[in-house]
Amino acid sequence: MSDQLRILLSGGGTGGHVYPALAVAATAAASARDVDFRFVGSAHGLERDIVARTSVPYDAIDAGAFRGRSPLAALVSIWRNLRGAGQSLSLLRRYQPDAILVTGGFVCVPVALAARMLGVPVAVYLPDLRPGWAVRFVARFATVVAVSFDDVVDHVTARRVVVTGYPVRPEFGSWDRAKGRASLGIPDVLPLVLVLGGSRGARNINEAMVGGASEVTARAYVIHATGALHIDAMRDQIGQLPSTVQERYRLFPYLETEIAPALAAASIVIARAGASVLGELPRVGAPAILVPGTFAGGHQALNAKFMADRGAAVVVQDRDLPGGELIRLLGELLDDAPRLNAMSLNSRSMGRPDAAAALFDLVEQIARRPLAIAGSR
Repeated sequence: MSDQLRILLSGGGTGGHVYPALAVAATAAASARDVDFRFVGSAHGLERDIVARTSVPYDAIDAGAFRGRSPLAALVSIWRNLRGAGQSLSLLRRYQPDAILVTGGFVCVPVALAARMLGVPVAVYLPDLRPGWAVRFVARFATVVAVSFDDVVDHVTARRVVVTGYPVRPEFGSWDRAKGRASLGIPDVLPLVLVLGGSRGARNINEAMVGGASEVTARAYVIHATGALHIDAMRDQIGQLPSTVQERYRLFPYLETEIAPALAAASIVIARAGASVLGELPRVGAPAILVPGTFAGGHQALNAKFMADRGAAVVVQDRDLPGGELIRLLGELLDDAPRLNAMSLNSRSMGRPDAAAALFDLVEQIARRPLAIAGSR
């Protein structure tokens, strides 16, 4: 009998619900573990595009969200989730996974329901500080729930909760400032500002940065991931500015292979406060200005406050962006190297470089010994 494990991954809606699962798969591959991973997501979700950039096979199912839906739309979502559960049952019977890891988003609900019907152990990883609706639901019957920080444990209703840290892909540990700048072709003569709007971009951050581009590039280089929907408009606006500004302001629709070197090279990061900031920024010790989005049930505001309370970030409210608060604060920080250095140290102190390995070990435990969960709380 082969010792190979078959692990099903599921999550979606945002990159913060997808990358932790892929980090576990990448870590297992890097350590030469014999594991066959597959990813289950929605047919048209962001997760499909992200997983397509990896070697992990992808299966699509029907699923529907409930938050913010009208009664009629909620009924449609119920029907879609029931269809998704049926599709998941068929998939699980065909693939016969030893365990399932879900990381949030409505698509993981029908997968977890099918797993419960077939008795397949389920591990839930909670990327954010507070569980969303889907994770709260699945956690009630999961074998184990993993979280990033001790502070989260009391907010999770589950039989077993384990603190693993936030899993980050192995390549984040392979870069430092010098290597990152060299890879990106950024001279090491001025600070580097990295601007990230999240998986889909952030219009208000984009507009604030364009408005202050001349001021910022007078003292720093900028790498700006605008989101695919905004890249053309941003290129047009930056293209109207003087060539000296354009030479120091580099635009990308999205950062994929560039994200690890860019974060390692950055003097400061401007970003939304999705779950990934809790893991990726501490992994490289990046200080940040966080602009939490006002969506997703307020999760981003909690993430931003968590980082700020630990001295790793400062927070700017989205409503204050048109007033120039972002550019003012950025200039203040760029002029205060000791403060940026302290923020960097505080950020790095939050990291758990072994988090992906710890989460994989937890999933392996429930796959091989479903009732023996070491280190549970």
